[in-house]
Formats: sequence, structure tokens, C-alpha cells
Amino acid sequence: MREQLMLHGEAEPGFGPVADAFRRNFAQHGEIGAAVAVYEGDRPVVDLWAGHRDRRRTLPWERDTIVPVFSSTKGMAAFTLASAVSRGLLDYAEPVAKYWPEFAAQGKESITVRQLIDHQAGLSGLDSVVRLSQIADLDGLAKILAAQKPAWRPGTRHGYHAITLGLYQGELLRRVDPQHRTLGRVFAEDFAKPLGLDFFIGLPADQGLERIATMAATRGLDAVRYERDLPLRIGAEFVAKRGYSYAALSNPRTGDPARATRREFLEVELPGSNGVGNARSLARVYGAAARRTGALPIDDDVLDLLAAADTADDVPAADLVLHIKTRYHLGFRKSGGGFRFGSDKRAYGTTGLGGSFGFADPATGLGFGYTMNRLGLAVLDDVRSRNLREAVLRCTGSP
Repeated sequence: MREQLMLHGEAEPGFGPVADAFRRNFAQHGEIGAAVAVYEGDRPVVDLWAGHRDRRRTLPWERDTIVPVFSSTKGMAAFTLASAVSRGLLDYAEPVAKYWPEFAAQGKESITVRQLIDHQAGLSGLDSVVRLSQIADLDGLAKILAAQKPAWRPGTRHGYHAITLGLYQGELLRRVDPQHRTLGRVFAEDFAKPLGLDFFIGLPADQGLERIATMAATRGLDAVRYERDLPLRIGAEFVAKRGYSYAALSNPRTGDPARATRREFLEVELPGSNGVGNARSLARVYGAAARRTGALPIDDDVLDLLAAADTADDVPAADLVLHIKTRYHLGFRKSGGGFRFGSDKRAYGTTGLGGSFGFADPATGLGFGYTMNRLGLAVLDDVRSRNLREAVLRCTGSP
């Protein structure tokens, strides 16, 4: 007999459809444990959690449960770089080499900050095999990153820099920060502490692993039962051990995503792929950005840039790594094409491996966050996330 789902938390009047969609994800889409949050500016209007934080369903998902969110971390990293732009430490239009001279090696002297964070630099893979232990050696890692040759002519195509993007962002920020802080430390001090976030890029030693949900891979019949959009072309590259997808997703050697709750993985800083936190924290940051509440260390002029609806599609839409059409802008994904979220094209956010998602909807002033521990297989648009964000739209009366 199926266990009765206990839903925890609150949804304000008018946001009941989000709670309904959350329940359906457990009943129809194989959810094990998850949380969803929606903030209207600085105010929570949805904060729900349910299920279990382990595959055996013996440990309840609790209010303080946190979970690896993989590439949803990229949104927090993009906000951290945006804060450096607000402080005049970075300019999106300037060459990366202006701030990091060694980066100019191998014909990279003209790559701009914007091209780098919009996945246009051709640096989605690394020729040198990099292991987790090497990522902690920031000076040694910087030499490897600077020496990399682009895989395509920068600025002409884009391809998802799944793991490498965060490494490049981290070194760039370390170069321009007056205290030479790492990206994870800047985020902790300038975002997490002031906003009360339960989110880490580089898990501190004093944070135990017991409240972190363990990940569950989707295999066998569950893949047939719950998944629609299987990444077959990416899988083919992994079988062949070649191609842009294989290069981007297999190096640095970060290990099996289903084993992400390992201290050696979570304690290093991978600003593109190893953040650990909750839906509440994602929604809190995106809500403050969407409503321009002043809670973030980012000027309104920069938030205007992030929310620009008319960004130029100056490269083909085909993503060389993900083999789908994508649109990137200043470190975020933008709504459009076959992947729509939010009320209009101003919406921006990032998705994570397995299904997590956070985004800002400037049209409504809402921030959205979703985290879970069953690793879905969709490349971009997980059905569980889609159900929740479509419910949010119905609550706001958006088309």
C-alpha cells in the first residue's frame, strides 16, 4: 500500500495550484524527496517540502534538508560576478585577459567576459585531466585553465561549459576582488550571510553531511516510466568517448552524480556544478533580483542587463555540447524556443543536472526554486520542474 504523502510548509492563498502540482510530482513522476519555493521579492509565498532524503525512503526530507543542485549553482555564480560588475571590478564587454593576463595564451586574448560566461569561448573541455584534488590548488588550476586552447573560434558558436565555466569564473573573480577572495567566499559573505541563505559553494568543514539528501539515479523501468526526453546523442558520445559532450561532462573528474553527497566533492569550489542548498535559498535570491528589493549587492542597472528581453542572438542557437537549441545571457539561461519559463522573455535562471531549477521572473517580481534528489534524465526541461512553474504562472494569471 502506497504511503500517504505528508506535505510540509505553507502556500499562501492563491498559490494552491503549486501545492497540487507538487503532490502530483510524487504521485505521477517518481519524486522521492523535494522542495519548492516561490518568493515575491523578499517575501515567501510558497515554501513546501515532502518525501524522503534517501532512495530507501527511510529518512524524511525536513525543513533544513539541503541537496546538491549541480548546474543550478551557475545562477548563484552569475549573480556573484554581477556584483563585481556593480562594484566596477569587472566589465562584461572587456577581454578576460585585461583582468587575467595569462588567459590570453592560445589565441584567447580577445575573448570577452560576456563570451566566456555565455558559453561562447570554446573552453567547454580541458585537454589535461583534472581531478578533484587539483581543483583545491587554485594557482596550479589557473595555469591549466589559462593554457587551454579553444575548441572552436570564440564568439562564433556556443556550447555548454558544464564544469569548466565555474572554474574560469572563480579564477576571474579571484583576480579582481580586492581581497582576492574565492567565488565561494564572496557568495558566502556578500549573499548567503546577509540574506540568511542555506546554500554553499564549497561546503565548510563545520557543515555535517547528515542533513544533505542523497541522490538517486533514474535507471531501468523508472527511465521508461518517468522520462520523456532522453539524451541519446550525449549518451552515444559517452559510449564512443569522444565529442564535445563527452569532453565537457567527463573532465574535470568529479565522479558519479548519484554519489554527489561526498565531502571530497562538496568541499572544493566548483561554482558551475557543486553548490549544495535548498529551494528556499534559490527562490530568495531570484525573488530579490526580480523585484529589485535592494537586498542583493547588485545595482539596478546591472539587474536591467540580466533581465534584458532583446539580447542579441549573435551565435547559432544550436548548442554544440547539449545538442539542443539554447540561449544564454550573462551567465544565465533565457526563456525561449522549446524551453520557456516565467512570464516573458525577461525571465532568466539556470537549471541543474537531474532537474533542479531557479529563476527570476521580472514581469511578476517572483523568484522560483526547486530542488529534488531523484536525478531525472531530461537535458534541460524536467517535467517536474515544468509542472511547478506552470502552476506558478496560473496563480499569477500569466498566459
